[in-house]
Amino acid sequence: MPPFVLTVARIGFLVLLWIFVFTVVGVIRRDLFAGARSSRLVAAPRGVVGATLGQAKPAKVKRGRAAHQLVVTGGQLAGTRITLGESPITIGRAEDSTLVITDDYASARHARLVPRNGQWYVEDLGSTNGTYLDRAKVTGPTPVPLGVPIRIGRTSLELRP
Repeated sequence: MPPFVLTVARIGFLVLLWIFVFTVVGVIRRDLFAGARSSRLVAAPRGVVGATLGQAKPAKVKRGRAAHQLVVTGGQLAGTRITLGESPITIGRAEDSTLVITDDYASARHARLVPRNGQWYVEDLGSTNGTYLDRAKVTGPTPVPLGVPIRIGRTSLELRP
């Protein structure tokens, strides 16, 4: 093999190695500092439930009954109940989260439930594996109907009256 080809192959390998290293560092940085980013809750027009082009629509919001509890229905903390108030609920592996889950597929600051005008909204905080409402991936603040599962890794949550 000519020395020129060998040198080009070595340089190409080093470039690919550095791309991999920077990608890993970026994912770790995003996971560690996801809570530091500020995010705004933007109200969707009435009748729109957080769906954009190319996305599956989450379940429709049922009006009338208010959520009073967050119940863990699946995962290691199944059966855990949190009484809802007026303050947001943070979910993740971080010790300062309202609901600390030890799921390997959850980020340190994975998702947040925020009350607004009598309705609870779920938003993903830049997690690595995503947050799902029923079967639809949450990409922005999305209203959470009663009894519809919120899935974070292997953990499932529901709002209950």
